[in-house]
Amino acid sequence: MNGIPRSTADLPSAAPGDGPSGQPQAVGQPGGAGGHTRGLNRWISRGRPADLGPVAVLASIAAIWTFFQAQDGAFLSSRNLSDLVLQLAVTCILALGVVLVLTAGEIDLSLGSVTGMCGVLLGVLLTEHGWPAWAAIIAALVLGLAAGLVQGLVTVLVGVPSFLVTLGGFLTFFGVQLALVGSAGQISVSDPSVIAIANDYVGKTQSWIAVTVIAVFLAALQVARRRAWRREGLPAPAWRSVTAAALPVAGLAVVVGYLNQYLGVPYLLVILLALIAGLGWVTQRSVYGRHLYAVGGNAEAARRAGIRVGAIRVSVLAASGLLAALAGVVSASRLYAVDSNLGGGTLLLEAIAAAVIGGTSLFGGRGRIYHALLGAVVIESVENGLDLLGQSDATKNIATGIILVLAVCIDAVNRRRQGRIG
Repeated sequence: MNGIPRSTADLPSAAPGDGPSGQPQAVGQPGGAGGHTRGLNRWISRGRPADLGPVAVLASIAAIWTFFQAQDGAFLSSRNLSDLVLQLAVTCILALGVVLVLTAGEIDLSLGSVTGMCGVLLGVLLTEHGWPAWAAIIAALVLGLAAGLVQGLVTVLVGVPSFLVTLGGFLTFFGVQLALVGSAGQISVSDPSVIAIANDYVGKTQSWIAVTVIAVFLAALQVARRRAWRREGLPAPAWRSVTAAALPVAGLAVVVGYLNQYLGVPYLLVILLALIAGLGWVTQRSVYGRHLYAVGGNAEAARRAGIRVGAIRVSVLAASGLLAALAGVVSASRLYAVDSNLGGGTLLLEAIAAAVIGGTSLFGGRGRIYHALLGAVVIESVENGLDLLGQSDATKNIATGIILVLAVCIDAVNRRRQGRIG
C-alpha cells in the first residue's frame, strides 16, 4: 500500500528541511508522557524554524481576519468567505505551479501569459468555432502543457536559465493571446458547462457525505499503516500522528458547515482541494517527490546520485504550464468572458508572493504544496478586506508588496539559522 514502509530504509528521517521527510520524528522513543517530552525537547533544542512556518502563516491569517472583522462585521460572514474562495482560486492554482518550480530551483515568469493565452483559446473555440465544452477545455489544457514542456526542453537541452527562457515565453504567449483575441477585444463565454466550474455549488447533503467518506478513508488508512509497521517488526507511529491527520478533517468539516450556511461548497473549492491532495501525495509520498527536493536542494549532488535532473526540471515547467492553463479556464468561467488583459496585471506576482508567503523558499529545495493555499488565503484576505473597506487598488498593491517583502526576509533568516544548526 502507498505510504506504508516496507523496510527501515523507508522510515522518515529527521534531517532538517521541508522535503518529504522533513517533519521531526522520534522513531524508537518510549511511549508515555516522558517519551513525548524528551522528543519535543530535542526538537526544540535543534531550532527548527522552517517547521514553524505554517504556524506563523496561520497566526497571520487569524490576525488579518480579526482585524477586518473588527472593521466590517460582514467579513467573516458565510457569503463573504464563499466569495473569498472564488476570489483566491486562480491565484492558488498558479501558486501551485510556482511551488513546484521554485522547489526544483527554477522560476517561471510566463505563467500569467499562459493563463491568458489558454483562457482566450477556450473562448475562441467555444464562441467562434462551436466546439463542445469538454473538447475546448482539453485543447486549452494541452496548449498550456505544451507551452511549459517547450520551455522546459529549451532550458535543459540548450542550457539557458529558466528565468530567461520563461521571460521570452511571457512575451511570446502574450503575443499569441493578442492574436487570438483579434480586433474583437473581448470574447463572451456563455457555455453552461464552463460557467458552472466557477459559479456552481455542491449540494449541502452531498458535501457532508463527502466529508464523511474522507474521514472514514483517512481513518482506515491510519489503521492500515499501523498494522503494516507492526507486521514488518517496526515500531508503529505515535498516536499524535493520528491526531495530526484528524486536524485537516476537522477543519474541513468546519469549512463545509460554515459555507453551507450560504449556498454551499463551491465546486472551485473541491477542485482546489483535489489538486492540493493529489500534488501533495506526489511530492511527499513518491520517488518523484524525493527527487524533486533533491534537485532543488543540490542539483549536482542529485546528478551524482543518479537522479535525472533534466527530466525533473522539464516536468515541473510542463506541470506549471498545465496548471496555468487550468487557471485560464477558471478565469474564463468566473468572468464569463476573456480578453487581452486576462492573466495580466499583478496575477503572476501575486502567485509568486502566495508561494513565498506560504513558506516555499525562493532558493529551491524547500516547499510544500499546501503553502500555495496558505499564501493565497493571506493575499486574497487582505485584498478582500480592503475591498470591503472601499480602499483603492494602490493600497492593495502596497499591502501585498509589504507582506511579500516580510515573507522573503523571514525565509532568508530561516535559511541562515538552518545553516548555523547544520
